[in-house]
Amino acid sequence: MDYFANYGLFFAKIATSVIALLMLMAGSMVIVLKGKEKSKQKLEIKPLHEKLDEFSETMSEAILSKKEFKKFQKNKKIENKSEKKDKKRIFILNFQGDIRASNLSSFQEEITAVLTIAKPSDEVLVKVESAGGMVHAYGLAASQLDRIKKQNIFLTVAVDKIAASGGYLMACVADKIIAAPFAIIGSIGVVAQIPNFHRLLKKNDIDFEQVTAGEYKRTLTVFGENTESAKKKFQEELNEIHHCFKDFVSEHRRVLEINKVATGEHWLASKAKEFQLVDELMTSEDYLMGASKNCDLYEVSYTQKKSWITKIFQDFRKSLMFF
Repeated sequence: MDYFANYGLFFAKIATSVIALLMLMAGSMVIVLKGKEKSKQKLEIKPLHEKLDEFSETMSEAILSKKEFKKFQKNKKIENKSEKKDKKRIFILNFQGDIRASNLSSFQEEITAVLTIAKPSDEVLVKVESAGGMVHAYGLAASQLDRIKKQNIFLTVAVDKIAASGGYLMACVADKIIAAPFAIIGSIGVVAQIPNFHRLLKKNDIDFEQVTAGEYKRTLTVFGENTESAKKKFQEELNEIHHCFKDFVSEHRRVLEINKVATGEHWLASKAKEFQLVDELMTSEDYLMGASKNCDLYEVSYTQKKSWITKIFQDFRKSLMFF
């Protein structure tokens, strides 16, 4: 048994060393490639109202008789001539957030691009899909949406799947929140969790040394002993973040009974509407189809293309980190 235990420990040490070396190599390669690679940045604008018109014409041509289709085309031309040239514009942005809000930099660029041309008579619709994540990242994402409000441009947030925790921190900035009936809304709370291996290290006579300057430079740790005073301090920090979260939501959604909804719970949008967490039950597609009758719709996206070799090394590094 001792032989197998020692062999297993030896194998674990070798595997750890190899993984660390591979991570270092992958990280170094990505840094080198970033220095050599010329980034291809692209701002793309899609006129969605034209896309809907094309759908309508294609469907009509397939279903109507030739006589009926000609009449449809004639009426469409008359309708287009009578339309106002200065129609209201709706700019559509998409935010799909992970725990780090990784696409935040692109989102910032999209908002900046829209603000260079948008007028108070226009509207911005942001499709938010996020279960939340890091406080500082989603706080910045919410501040980006506030830039739109400060320009006196009407802001609508559409939630088709989920806007919880940091996702709702973003959504609450909007003048109007629409959500699909089964979308998940809420989770106005804060959570933090880390494993602790102190007892395992102690059992195997392994010391863990940590040096800090400042009483609360480090509270809870992964390898050290977590004292009651450290736990208490960490809880105070979480409570402070939760307090700021509640204040932010209250400032932007004054209709809410904040203490009733800031329990960390989440609800389906059909129930969340009763708490006034959302204003209307509707999918983003229905909202845009209705708006297309009187508005021009422009979907804005900002992308930064990376070379295939950079993507491979970045994915490789992520897989190692996951392992």
